[in-house]
Amino acid sequence: MKICDLHTHSNYSDGTLTPTELLNLAVSEGISAIALCDHNTIDGLIEFKNAAKGKAIDAVLGAEITTEYEGIELHILGLFIPEERFLDVTKYCEELNIRKRIANKKLVDNLTNAGYKLDYEKMLSQTAKGQINRAHVASELVKKGYAETVSDAFKTFLEDGGKFYKSPKRLDTLKTISFLKQIGAVPVIAHPFYSSTPEKLENFWQKAKEAGLIGMETLYPLYDESTTQTAIKTAEKYGFLQSGGSDFHGGNKPYISLGKGKGNLRVPYQFYEKLKEFSKTCK
Repeated sequence: MKICDLHTHSNYSDGTLTPTELLNLAVSEGISAIALCDHNTIDGLIEFKNAAKGKAIDAVLGAEITTEYEGIELHILGLFIPEERFLDVTKYCEELNIRKRIANKKLVDNLTNAGYKLDYEKMLSQTAKGQINRAHVASELVKKGYAETVSDAFKTFLEDGGKFYKSPKRLDTLKTISFLKQIGAVPVIAHPFYSSTPEKLENFWQKAKEAGLIGMETLYPLYDESTTQTAIKTAEKYGFLQSGGSDFHGGNKPYISLGKGKGNLRVPYQFYEKLKEFSKTCK
């Protein structure tokens, strides 16, 4: 069975592999289509596209944008972003990225002032874009022995609204969906029932559809079977195309494998084909 992975990250956000390394790993794992969706940036996409040339794999140019709907953090993937609209995405995310830089610098300062020896400039130098986020900080806390795992670091030090971290103002979810649709990308909501619950999102889906939401991740490695079925039923009810991905981050999420998640993830290649077919109508 041909598979795809439509949600991955490189070192241009909080992954540990370069776009080229990510693409090559996907080829070696027998993945037929892969989407690079770094957080709030398209900076790694040209390298990613070039790495796919001449290889038996389809490279999907994407981004994952951090948004908020009625106090709920939701992540929206833009898949099949046209190259000629890359600058529009960069401009759209510019203020958010500035706010994130300030928030993450404050996070490191708070931890340093509390006695945890972290080197902000060193962490910056180890990223492709020169911008860190909580995953980088979590990884550093593990390296320094302050936490056993990345997950432990998040629970102990990095929870939003906790002692050390407060998230910056996010972009509006419905406006982001509309923006992505307007530039010819395919808006897909990432792991909605990991970020929130069916009950809290009950009044969201019709508004999202009207704003232009096309797809929904129904296959996600951190979903149990019940959540997966809820996601599938929601997608079918509102006519969303299904998507799925590992949310691979390399060494920053060592328990997640590319294309396989925790071992049992298999996203059908048909998901990619249907989303690609829709993308042709957006041009």
